[in-house]
Amino acid sequence: MELAELKEKIFSIENKQDFERLAFEVFHFQYENSPVYRKFCDALGKKPSQITEIINIPFLPIEFFKSHKILSKQAQTEEIFTSSGTTGNQVSKHYVSDLKIYETAFVKAFEEKYGKLTDYVVLALLPSYLERTGSSLIYMVNAFMEKSNHPRNGFYLDDLKSLSLTLKELDKEGKKILLIGVSFALLDLIEKEKFQLKNTIVMETGGMKGRKKEITRQELHQHLKKGFGVKNIHSEYGMTELLSQAYSNENGVFSCPKWMKVFIREPHDPFEFLPFGKSGGINIIDLANINSCSFIATQDLGRIYENGKFEVIGRFDHSDIRGCNLMAL
Repeated sequence: MELAELKEKIFSIENKQDFERLAFEVFHFQYENSPVYRKFCDALGKKPSQITEIINIPFLPIEFFKSHKILSKQAQTEEIFTSSGTTGNQVSKHYVSDLKIYETAFVKAFEEKYGKLTDYVVLALLPSYLERTGSSLIYMVNAFMEKSNHPRNGFYLDDLKSLSLTLKELDKEGKKILLIGVSFALLDLIEKEKFQLKNTIVMETGGMKGRKKEITRQELHQHLKKGFGVKNIHSEYGMTELLSQAYSNENGVFSCPKWMKVFIREPHDPFEFLPFGKSGGINIIDLANINSCSFIATQDLGRIYENGKFEVIGRFDHSDIRGCNLMAL
């Protein structure tokens, strides 16, 4: 199937059958057009003709984005998104050939969950991302602000006092607000100010990044609910290597857009998958990753429920990762 035809289908998925049909089509396309992914599949002895269930499609270990250029051979790079990393650590690079797909994915996923961006004032507290280049999250939130087009939209780095005043003022006026922030910065904000917000969605994007003691998501949400005076804390689940995001509006339980699906693998056997409610490694199919790789084995730990929603409960330590030993490809 031609690339243009596949792109058109990504955001038209209505049901499980549509998803599975397109997942197979994308798998065949990427096997034929992505040299790294094809070599990985061949090393496993997995050819498209042998795969009859989507769960048996090979999931590329996410570490490959640090060591290889994951890109279809005919694609031209429009943008390179990079992960955060400490000095000396290799970062992931996602070579994006079509930013329109990314933009469609993040706008459609957000608006299907929360309504039109034009209804929101968007305030962003993302210092660790603003302080570097190549952040896909900054690109997304900046696009949210452009779509919202509200004069009070803005990014905040160190000026927590100004953010506090703006947030309280807009919330009191009854404006619908999206406050999106990295976990440590949101905690910094409520250490300096206390709030009783009535019209604000507080959305954390995860990540202490070594700035604060690591705590569970449940503990984080308890602190944030108390500090902001809200009933629920929302969460965004995304990463450099994916063009799609999942959202949670309470309790850290995420739902995927229709073109994204999560599976849970057994921690010590990457080819065995676990039933609902069991904890293991998170594998993701993201069909928006049409020109990189749509089948990713992440380093996150989680569990999935019968309704398709999932929970993230931590990350593998490096010593715990059980891959296919094919990183030398």
